[in-house]
This record gives sequence, C-alpha cells and structure tokens, in this order.
Amino acid sequence: MTNIKHRFPITDEHMHIDPRAKGLKAVKEFQNAGGTHIFLVMKPSWTLGIKVTRPEDHIAVFEETIDISQQINQTGVTAFPVLGVHPAEISKLAEYMNLQEAVETMKGGLDIAASYVEKGLAFGLKSGRPHYPVSQQTWDASNEVMEYAFALAADLDCAIQLHTESVGEKELEDITRRAKKTGIKLHRVVKHYAPPLVNVCEKLGIFPGVLAGKGAIEEALKQGTRFMMETDYIDDPQRPGAVLGPKTIPKRTLKLADRYGDEPFWTVHKENPENIYDVDIEL
Repeated sequence: MTNIKHRFPITDEHMHIDPRAKGLKAVKEFQNAGGTHIFLVMKPSWTLGIKVTRPEDHIAVFEETIDISQQINQTGVTAFPVLGVHPAEISKLAEYMNLQEAVETMKGGLDIAASYVEKGLAFGLKSGRPHYPVSQQTWDASNEVMEYAFALAADLDCAIQLHTESVGEKELEDITRRAKKTGIKLHRVVKHYAPPLVNVCEKLGIFPGVLAGKGAIEEALKQGTRFMMETDYIDDPQRPGAVLGPKTIPKRTLKLADRYGDEPFWTVHKENPENIYDVDIEL
C-alpha cells in the first residue's frame, strides 16, 4: 500500500501500460509515489505486433487497452481509457496500400474508437498528425484524418488527445483553426506532449497536456493553472523509463506543492481533467 498521505488527486494525463513490459508494476510505482488517476492511452498497433489491413484490426488494440484499464482499476488507481489511431500509422499503412486506402482505414479505426466512447468504455479519442517529416500528400491526408477525428469528437462531445509535430504558437493556431471547422468545443482539444505554452493555449481555447520534464511545470505555473501534466510513459522493454518514468508526476507534484501550495494542483489534477474529459476524479 502507498504510504503517501493524499492531499489531492494526482493525475497522469497520458500514460501507456503494456503487460509485455512492466505492466501493473509501473502502475504500482505510480501509486506508491502518490499517483491516483491515469488517462490510459492505447499503444500504436505495430508496437503490439498487430498489422492493420482493415479498420476492424484496431479492435484488438482497443480491447487490450480496456482490459488493462480494468486491471488497473483493481489496484486502487483509476484508469480512463483513451482510444484512437496513432497518426504515424499512415506511414505504416502506406507501405502496403495506397494513401487514400490508408486514410479510409484510419477513419474506420476512429469510427470504432468512437463507438467505445459512445458506450462509456472510453473517455476520449486519440489522433493527430506525424511528428516527423512527410510528403505534402501525406501531410494533407493526415490533416484530413485529424479533422475527421475532430468531427467525431464534436458529435460525441468528448475530448481528443493530439499527437503531432513539435509545436509553437503557429502550429497551435493551425490545429485550432482545423478544430474550429468541425464545431468541437475547443476545451476538449488536448495537445499531448505539449511545451508549457499555457498562455498561448488559453488564448486559442485548447488545452495543453504539459510534458513534466525538468522545469516545464514551474514554467507552466508562471502562466497559471490551465494545463494538465503527463509523462507519456511508454512502458516499452526496449526503452525503459521512456519518455518519463511512472513516478515522475507524483514526485514532482508533491515537491512543487511544498513551494506553490496545494491549491494549484487541485486545478491541474482534478478540475481541469474533469472539465475536459467529463469524468469524476475523486480520492
């Protein structure tokens, strides 16, 4: 059992857990350090050994994520699954189908992910665009898929996490413009792996999931409390501890609370994710 006395919930807003790697041991590390809630994001299909040739092939990824979330819930940590199609899948699919087929396969996968949200089994969608250089045709196709995901999230009135290229104000403005076209409530749009551009995101209306690297949360707090914290813990046996380890957010939060007080972290770890994802975050 954890020996941390909980003063407020501590939420990691983007984490992967893989039974082939640390699995529930990573969750225990998070819990023993003081963590209470996880937004559990599905792993990319190819990292699970799944070759997608049709939309239904994503179901195995989604079912595994739901199963792991149920196991996590039995530990005393609460997991909220987030399902979708990783934007890098477009490059994988393009190895053995044409670009338009890849687009339709990804859209079909997002349709299936949306059905899990509709049933209350998942709490948000995952989409975005490649974080590495691609051709103009692939970039345009990726934006088409991302905008399709925005439209699905708008219909469901659910959150959407975005995996994208490294962003500054210009890139965030482009993402916001594309989101606006679909009518999605902008506070539901979460830039995963975000730098501490809290003021920029507030001005645009979208939300940053700030990667809790060295100094990032202190910088975010200078701009307010309109952000969430994430590690993007990958739980990959080939990359132990990547991107940040499972203890990072609880340890960093409790240390920062000594300096900033508890109140900002009620907002960051409870109120913000509750408002964005329509969930209850209780101790």
